[in-house]
Amino acid sequence: MTRRLGLSTRAIHGDPAVRPDWAPVAPPLYQSSTFTNPVGSTAQVLYTRYGNNPNQVAIAKRLALLEGAEAAIFVASGMGAAALAHLAVLRPGDHLVSSEWIYGGVHRLFTQEFARFGIEVSFVNPQESRTWKRALRKTTRAIFLETPTNPLLRVVDIEPFATLCKVEGLALIVDSTFATPVNFRPLEHGADVVIHSATKYLNGHSDVIAGAVVGTESVIEEVRRLMQVWGQALDPMAAWLIDRGMKTLAVRVARQNATGAAVAEWCAGQAAFSAVHHPSLPSHPDHETARRLMNGYGGMLGVELKGGVAAADRFLRALTIATHAPSLGGVETLVSEPRLTSHASLTPAQRAEAGIPDGFLRFSLGLEDADDLIADFARALALP
Repeated sequence: MTRRLGLSTRAIHGDPAVRPDWAPVAPPLYQSSTFTNPVGSTAQVLYTRYGNNPNQVAIAKRLALLEGAEAAIFVASGMGAAALAHLAVLRPGDHLVSSEWIYGGVHRLFTQEFARFGIEVSFVNPQESRTWKRALRKTTRAIFLETPTNPLLRVVDIEPFATLCKVEGLALIVDSTFATPVNFRPLEHGADVVIHSATKYLNGHSDVIAGAVVGTESVIEEVRRLMQVWGQALDPMAAWLIDRGMKTLAVRVARQNATGAAVAEWCAGQAAFSAVHHPSLPSHPDHETARRLMNGYGGMLGVELKGGVAAADRFLRALTIATHAPSLGGVETLVSEPRLTSHASLTPAQRAEAGIPDGFLRFSLGLEDADDLIADFARALALP
């Protein structure tokens, strides 16, 4: 029996093979839109918009190996991945049941754009298991979940949803961007399709916009067909950068797991924070679920400052290591305010009801020394 390679080995080599003499150790960049085509060939042409550029193919194979999937495909953004993954399994007249705890951009996709395609979407609280069954219709074709969630870091146990989907003949689609295949692999727990914003941890260096979809060969081929029509192919240079980034995915995430736990523990002891959100903390509502399902608690951290917007503004202006910027998953620590980014479309009252009051900050902890980040936070809290 062939021994299964570890995550780090798969992230670096994919399915390794003997290299020929004089082969480059670093993969070449195929910065070409098109390739020579054999005369008389009936095979699909090599064309970067088709997603079969060698740089595109290499990272797709590696991600499929990391997730334990038949196939994967990278596209031009995380939102592109979310849109194409759903459109690959939904048709006009279909109904989708979505978790309420999802990224604001995806919520807008569902509420503002899917109606154009005749697709209806219902939103349900993931904790209300009986409500999910009642939300199903004869036209329901899929369920969508995000775990861990943005920005409260709620960890959803997807296995009951996977069971429901199997019984009802539905597809279970899971956004696993925050977890990465290092901390959680949804397919192993019953999911059918996995979505990543590859802009984040898969690339890990804040210099690429990309998305990925993982699943069966048939689903990925449908995503590929849609991608070719809608023009969402990934640029070869972006694919080459993701190739580089994925090689350090396992060690980066392991470091961010450790830093996340250390910084969260320190923050939990500070009077200036009314709440600290990180699954490593026993006070987190999903701590036991995360401990049971995940290989690590992640590098995302949410804090609530008691003084609201004014206190958050003072704190942010005093930071010297953490950078005030959207996005996440890079080697540098970033901090953002959901009220101005992911949840800007909601009113203050709606955000508060969702558990995201003014004064909420979301940190994406990078690869800096945890002690330095804690000192940066402490100094910012101490300044008047």
